[in-house]
Amino acid sequence: MKDLVRSAVIAASLLFATSSLAQHQTFTADPSASQVAWALGGNGHHVSGTFHVQSGTVDFDRTAHTISGSIVVAAGSGNSGEPSRDKKMNNDVLDVAHYSDITFVPQKYEGSIAPTGDSIIQVSGTFTLHGTPHDLTVPMQIHIDGGTVTGKTHFVVPYVKWGLKDPSIFILKVAKEVDIDLTLVGKVPAN
Repeated sequence: MKDLVRSAVIAASLLFATSSLAQHQTFTADPSASQVAWALGGNGHHVSGTFHVQSGTVDFDRTAHTISGSIVVAAGSGNSGEPSRDKKMNNDVLDVAHYSDITFVPQKYEGSIAPTGDSIIQVSGTFTLHGTPHDLTVPMQIHIDGGTVTGKTHFVVPYVKWGLKDPSIFILKVAKEVDIDLTLVGKVPAN
């Protein structure tokens, strides 16, 4: 009887450990399928473009509600379709010679991540732009289909308030905030 109880306890422990491990997953972004789209308004014009997601790995646990990792965007990859404007953005505003990466490091999330299908969560973490960290909370729409994960969010970066140069000139005035739409596509290992 004692051996039967011991076996049952060991089996239950293994089942719990396996179940617990199944809740922890690592998302790895595919840079070729992920992107950052941006839009900047101004007087009489609107400029939009993209940045390249360089890398991204996010560890999350649905049971413990923990999240960690980082998303890295190449600051010098900004592309508005106008080379002279992009050069000014890279040199004068983003100073990519000194600050080559823009990063987001998630630290916690609220809400539930379904094992499959759609979920909406709030992710809080540190957004580092121009070498300066800023607290940021963003809504994240997540879609999980087998091992493929797509995460999308929209947020606003008050870049002038955060200390970056205002690119406005005499008659050409631009907004002091830029709209960001981030799409991350990648994989989680199958459990």
